[in-house]
Amino acid sequence: MKLLIKSALLLGLFAATPALSDGDIASGAEKASMCAACHGIDGNSAVSVWPKLAGQHEAYLARHLRLIKSNARPVAQMTGISAMLSEQDMDNLAAYYASQEAAPAVADPALVSLGEKIYRAGNAETGVPACMACHGPAGKGNPLSGYPVLAGQHADYTASMLTRYRAGENWGEEDALSKIMNGVAEEMTDEEIAAVSSYVQGLYSSGTE
Repeated sequence: MKLLIKSALLLGLFAATPALSDGDIASGAEKASMCAACHGIDGNSAVSVWPKLAGQHEAYLARHLRLIKSNARPVAQMTGISAMLSEQDMDNLAAYYASQEAAPAVADPALVSLGEKIYRAGNAETGVPACMACHGPAGKGNPLSGYPVLAGQHADYTASMLTRYRAGENWGEEDALSKIMNGVAEEMTDEEIAAVSSYVQGLYSSGTE
């Protein structure tokens, strides 16, 4: 029953649909130099604790830049940079990174079996819903409902985020999407988090649809 309730909430969360951004790719490309040290000039970060931004949904990126700038989502390393960004700058950066292609990655073969199980079916015994219910079988997310692309994302970054969601971290009472992730992750074990994060990292190159 717990799993059914969670799944219904996940699939029905259209009230949280983000507004589309109105960014200019060329202007975003010029501004991206200030982000390159952590995220790479094309949005493919070389260090696995920093997320890949390339290919992420434009509205999702714009929304999170605003959350970070307002400190609703605290990211200490971005405090100085985000303070310098105008509304249009954030939209332009979002448009630029969304236009880039995420570099492929691979999953740890030892973790694929459990990772695929959690991603595709969840864990009915503990109430963990299937990730693909919101993020799709190929990890492409759903831009209209605000669910991000997961395919190809660094396993270290995904595992860190799931661990923080499990601990109750979210982006405030008004941010329904992060609160939903609290519920998704609350019953996940360390083993399940590691496995599904690795599986997600390899989704891009798997060709799975």
